[in-house]
Amino acid sequence: MVDLKAQYNRIKSEVDRAIQDVIDNTAFINGPEVGAFANELQNYLGVKHVIPCANGTDALQIAMMALGFKPGDEVITASFTYVATAEVIALLGLKPVLVDVHPDTFNLNVEAVEAAITDKTVAIVPVHLFGQCSDMEPLMALAKKHNLHVIEDTAQAIGSKYTFSDGSSAFAGTMGSIGATSFFPSKNLGCYGDGGALFTNNDEYAASMRVIANHGQRVRYYHDSIGVNSRLDTIQAAILRIKLRHLDQYSAARRRLADAYDEAFGNSGKLVVPFRSPNSSHVFHQYTMLCKGISRDALKEYLEANGVPAMVYYPVPLHMQKAYTDPRYNAGDFPVTEQLCREVISLPMHTEMQEDQLQHIIQTVKAFLNS
Repeated sequence: MVDLKAQYNRIKSEVDRAIQDVIDNTAFINGPEVGAFANELQNYLGVKHVIPCANGTDALQIAMMALGFKPGDEVITASFTYVATAEVIALLGLKPVLVDVHPDTFNLNVEAVEAAITDKTVAIVPVHLFGQCSDMEPLMALAKKHNLHVIEDTAQAIGSKYTFSDGSSAFAGTMGSIGATSFFPSKNLGCYGDGGALFTNNDEYAASMRVIANHGQRVRYYHDSIGVNSRLDTIQAAILRIKLRHLDQYSAARRRLADAYDEAFGNSGKLVVPFRSPNSSHVFHQYTMLCKGISRDALKEYLEANGVPAMVYYPVPLHMQKAYTDPRYNAGDFPVTEQLCREVISLPMHTEMQEDQLQHIIQTVKAFLNS
C-alpha cells in the first residue's frame, strides 16, 4: 500500500546525514531540530503556532485538555473514521456524539452536525478524511452560531487546502480553534516512528498546549496543571524537516497516480472513483473507491491473490464498535456510513509508484471487473 523503502532510498543521503547529526550532538530529547521543524511547518502552513508532540492521538487529547472541556461535555464527530478520533473524547470522560457523513466526500454532513447540537455540545471534530478538507465554511459558521470550538483532525490531509467563498484559502488544520495531525510513517508527511503536532493561531491555546504536553510544567519541577508526557523525538523531527521539503512533490505524485486511477476506472460502471470537492484540494492519503453491483470482499481477495494489496478503511463504523456501544445508536441510524463500510476499497497510493506497478494494478482490477 505504501513503499516507504523506495521513498527513503530517494532521500537517503539527506536523511542519513540528518540522523547522524542528531546522534553526534546527542540532544535526543527536545533538541534544536524539534524547534526548527516546528518553525518550518509554521511557515509552510501559514499558522502562528506548531506544537510538536508524540503522536496524533496525543495531539487530539492535548487539544481537548487545553480547551478546558469537562466530563459530560459533548463532542460531535463522524462515525466513519479511525477510532482515535472518538477514543480521546471517551478517555477524557467527554461524550462522543456520532453523526453521519456526506455520501460524496465521506466527511462530516453539516446538516447532521447541526441536528446533533445540544446545550451540552462544546466542540465539533471534523476529520479531513482520505486527503481532502471537510466543508469548513458552513462548519465554521455553525460553530460560531452556537459558540463551539472546532478541532480539526488533519492526520490524513496535511497539505490539503480549503478555499472559501470569498476566494481566501487555508491549509487543513489551520481554520478551527486547533488542528491536530499525525506523523505516523504511512502518512503523507510521515516520520520513521511515532510523531504528531498541534496547530493554532491562538496564543493562549498554544501556551496551554505546550504546558500540557510537558507534564503540566512551564518551569522544570513546578507543575501548574495536570499534563502528559508527549514529545516529538529529535531524530524524528530531523527526518520530518527533510520530508517537509519534499511534501509538495509527494502531493503532486499522489495526484498523478489518482488521475491515472480515475481514467482507468471512472467509466467502469462498477466502481465509483473518489469525489474531488470543488472547494478543497485533494492530497490522496488514500485512493478510496466504492464498489457498486460487485462484491467488495471478492475484489479485495482477487487483488491480493494477484499480488495487489488492497485495504478497507473502515469495515465497521464507530457506532457499531463494541467499545462504543451506546443505546442512542442502532444499526441503520447512519445509512451513508454503514453503506460506505460495505462498499469502500482502497488501492495502493504512494509517492514511488512505478509505471509497471501501476499498470499491473489497473489491469488486475479490470480483469476482475470483466470476469
